[in-house]
Amino acid sequence: MTIDERQDQIIEDFALFDDWMDKYEYIIQLGKELPIIDEKYKTEENIIKGCQSKVWLHADYEGGKLIFTADSDAIITKGLVSMVVQVLSGQTPQDIVKANLYFMNEIGLQNHLSPTRSNGLLAMLKQIKLYALAYQTQTMNAS
Repeated sequence: MTIDERQDQIIEDFALFDDWMDKYEYIIQLGKELPIIDEKYKTEENIIKGCQSKVWLHADYEGGKLIFTADSDAIITKGLVSMVVQVLSGQTPQDIVKANLYFMNEIGLQNHLSPTRSNGLLAMLKQIKLYALAYQTQTMNAS
């Protein structure tokens, strides 16, 4: 699936819920389903700066695509990072760099997250884009 198809799927999933308490429960459920990051990647250099809670993000480059694993010590934040990983993991660095991430606005996250969680979400996205940019540059220099 493309990044846009994955975003559209999340938007469809969230449309099933009428109120934000149900949506928060769904975000928590997504966090519980997040594949567990290997403990060896829970290091200081993999912590996202700008998040109030601890968020670890690790990137592997396999077959021209970036594979992300992540974790958080906060349940809502873990759900947020789960959505981001769901949308962007398994995509090429080029596609990640140029991606227009609209799913958060479409499901209304910006109106229902505290400022610190919003900043943390932006920090996660920024870090993923930086990983993608680094791998994109690395592959361009190698060819």
